[in-house]
Amino acid sequence: MNKKKIIVTGGLGFIGSNLVKLLSKKGYDVAIIDKLTYAGNLKNLNFNKKIKIFKVDINNRNKIKKIIKQFNPSVIFNLAAETHVDRSIKSPKNFIKSNILGVFNLLEVLRIIKNKIKLIHISTDEVYGDIKKGMFSLESDRYFPSSPYSSSKASADLLLFSYYRTYKLPIIITNCCNNYGPHQYKEKLIPKMIQSLKKNKNLNLYGNGTNEREWIYVTDHCKALIFLMTKGQIGEQYNIGSGKILNNIEIINKLKKIYNKMSPNNSISKIKFIKDRPGHDLRYALNYKKLKKIGWKPLMKLEEGLKKTISWYKEN
Repeated sequence: MNKKKIIVTGGLGFIGSNLVKLLSKKGYDVAIIDKLTYAGNLKNLNFNKKIKIFKVDINNRNKIKKIIKQFNPSVIFNLAAETHVDRSIKSPKNFIKSNILGVFNLLEVLRIIKNKIKLIHISTDEVYGDIKKGMFSLESDRYFPSSPYSSSKASADLLLFSYYRTYKLPIIITNCCNNYGPHQYKEKLIPKMIQSLKKNKNLNLYGNGTNEREWIYVTDHCKALIFLMTKGQIGEQYNIGSGKILNNIEIINKLKKIYNKMSPNNSISKIKFIKDRPGHDLRYALNYKKLKKIGWKPLMKLEEGLKKTISWYKEN
C-alpha cells in the first residue's frame, strides 16, 4: 500500500470536500468516490484536476472493489451518507440504503481484499440521542437515536464494531457535533438562515427554538480526522466536539448580528416559530476529552467561523 494514497467516499459533499482539500494540501494522493446526489458538488473542490473522482454509489460492490484494488490506498475516510434529518423523516428508505447497506458493502469489500486498509468512519453525535442539561455524551454511553437518520448511523456504527471484533478490520469511528462553514448544502440550519437574511425572509424555527446544538467549524472537524488517521487507536471511537453549545434562537441571533454588521443594508428578517418536527432532539453535547487527551483541540472561534461562513454565502 502506498502510504500517501487516500480514498474519501462522499468527497464531493460539504465535510468531504473540505477534508479532500486539506489532504491534498498535505501532499496526499486523494481519490473520491461519490454518487453525486443533491448534496455533492464538483464546484466544492474548485476544479482541482489532480484529484481522481469516481462517480459510484458505495452500494455498487463490484465497482468499489475494483477502485480500491486499483488505487490501493492506505486509508479510507467514509463520509458517504444521507444526512438531512427532515429528509429521513419523509423518506427513510434512502437512509437505510446509503447509511447501513452502503457501509455493509464497503466493509465486505475490505474483508474480502484482506490488505488491512484503515477505515475511518464518520458518524454523528445524534446516535446518543437527547442529553439532559449539564450532561455530556461519552463514547461509552448507550445509543438512543431518535430519527431514521440517527438510527441508520447508529446501526452502521454497531456493524463497524462487529467487523473490527470478528474480522480484525482496522476501523476507527468518529462522532462529531454539528458542522458549519462554506459550501454547506442550503437545507442545513446555518446556510438556510443566511439565505433568509439575504432575502429578508422569515427565519423559520421549529418549535420554540430552544433546541440546543454543539457547533464546530468544518475545518476543525477535518483536522481532527486527519489527526486521528495517525494518532487514533484502531478499534476505538472518538467524539469530536467544540464545547460551543447554543440553542437555535441564540445561533440565529448571532448570525443576524454578524450579518448586519457586515452588510450595508441591514436584514429585517424576524424569527418565526413553526410546527416542530417529529422526534426532535432537545439537546446534544459531547464529551471529547478522549480526543483532547491525545493532543487535538478545536481552534476556530465561533464568531470568526460565522463571519467566514457568512462572507462565503454573501459571495456565492
